[in-house]
Amino acid sequence: MPRSLSRDRLTSLLEAASRARVTVVGDAMLDVYLRGDVDRISPEAPVPVVRVRDRRYALGGAGNVAQNVRAVGATCDLVATVGDDHGGRQLRAMLGEIGVDPASLLSGERPTTMKTRIVARSQQVVRVDEEDDSDHDGNDVERLLNAVRSAVKEADALVLEDYNKGVLVPRVIQEAVAAARKRRIPIVADPKYRNFFLYRGATIFKPNRRELEAALGAEVDLEHPEALPATFGRLGVEHLLLTLGERGMVLISSGGVVKRVPTVAREVYDVVGAGDTVTAYLATMLAAGGTPTEAAIIANFAAGVEVGKPGAATVSPTEVTEAYDEYMST
Repeated sequence: MPRSLSRDRLTSLLEAASRARVTVVGDAMLDVYLRGDVDRISPEAPVPVVRVRDRRYALGGAGNVAQNVRAVGATCDLVATVGDDHGGRQLRAMLGEIGVDPASLLSGERPTTMKTRIVARSQQVVRVDEEDDSDHDGNDVERLLNAVRSAVKEADALVLEDYNKGVLVPRVIQEAVAAARKRRIPIVADPKYRNFFLYRGATIFKPNRRELEAALGAEVDLEHPEALPATFGRLGVEHLLLTLGERGMVLISSGGVVKRVPTVAREVYDVVGAGDTVTAYLATMLAAGGTPTEAAIIANFAAGVEVGKPGAATVSPTEVTEAYDEYMST
């Protein structure tokens, strides 16, 4: 299937994407990595003592999607919430450094979602999560809706990036979709379990296999994916893109057409962040005028590059083109 995309078309879409504007709405997170050495066990409890040698910050969740949109060259507006705390200030600064205007980031009383990973000898010792994942309500929802309406007015595509941290409550989802559909711009939804069936009207709905099976309460038969269109009645979306890890992707349309997109990964080093890369490339390619099939093929090449890098990484158009050329030469 990747061979159905010509190089000229790939180049044209990547160039057009650099002139697009994408609004990302969802849960922004700050990832913290503490790396160090273990030389002894604590006298206080039977746990290792990690002497930290290095501290690194990374954008996570919707922040990483925004970062990947910028890596394509597109303009990005990120609508999310952060705390009035160190994590929030760090996240704002990092977004500013990559050219994402933090104006749509709303500060509130709840803390910035932070996930701190302590690593020693290349092994994760423990992860510490600091978060309040309850749904936003009241005035916070009104503030989110105002930011969404303002951002969508200028957008060429909308991404709804749900990590179940409270931003994408039913009203925000439904009004964001309505605003985008009114402007006839494509919508990419990356769902989680809480509001799985509330993304009616999305152009591409992108769960992974585990999320879809959990929502449907049944195993997905990958050998007979033609049965999957039966789920469209419940989802109410135009296209379902099911990501399958090392097995690539399956794109199913509401008309019953099933297209397989095989993996093109050269080597798999780390799958962290690959889903965010796929989401960003889907949105930017649709914003550039690509079809859902073309967007899925290009996003698949981007994912193939991303999993060859450590951690949550970005992928440039040049890297996508190189991956395409390498695949076509085999």
